Amino acid sequence: MPVFRFVLEYDGTDFAGWQRQREGERTVQGVLEDALAEIVGARAPVIGAGRTDAGVHAEGQVASVEIETALAPETLGRALNARLPLDVAVREAALAPPGFHARYHARAKVYRYSIWNGRQPSPLRRRRFLAVRAPLDLEAMREAARHLPGCHDFSCFETRPERAISRPGRSTLRRLDRVELSGAAGAEIHLELEGSGFLRHMVRAIAGTLLEVGRARRGPGSLPALLAARDRRAAGPTAPARGLTLVRVLY
Repeated sequence: MPVFRFVLEYDGTDFAGWQRQREGERTVQGVLEDALAEIVGARAPVIGAGRTDAGVHAEGQVASVEIETALAPETLGRALNARLPLDVAVREAALAPPGFHARYHARAKVYRYSIWNGRQPSPLRRRRFLAVRAPLDLEAMREAARHLPGCHDFSCFETRPERAISRPGRSTLRRLDRVELSGAAGAEIHLELEGSGFLRHMVRAIAGTLLEVGRARRGPGSLPALLAARDRRAAGPTAPARGLTLVRVLY
């Protein structure tokens, strides 16, 4: 059976995340599977590279699905866009190699956390930025972020579900290849992270911790001790979902 590969864009504000949940919950996977079923006449599971949480957006989410259809990939993509709601769209559609799995074959993911540091509200940024009016020390945030690339135990930045706590042999080691802060204090600030894997809420907890550095609530040199402590209570708060975007998936 052919495997189709989609690159998706969506505004996560009104979704309960990527993964299909109980009846009545609106999810990205759910609306995609419903639209596909209308086109091909049968249901098939759509696999996402990243299981984005409620309120998290995507510019380059990758999904794969095995379906039997005579439609060319471009035609299938157009048919999906004609049926999908306005807050999700197929940007690219192609045939993938046999056995391709959007999640298991991903080599790395890039996430961006966006902050609006302007003194006045910005209605156009309201759904995709965290608004922080207090002045931020961007250079201190950059200095702190320099401690994050590499392979570390990132458990201090994880919100752990109960099932993870009881799973024996579970590792919280992850590798970050790149952590960059761009923009300017008093305007847009973007935190971009590239890594092979991320713990639950890890990017948002890193963003919340770096914001504490930017507000002088903790020093930029405190990150190594924080990582060594492996204690979620010692890190900053989990920043709201609306500022987070899955930018792209690397294979």
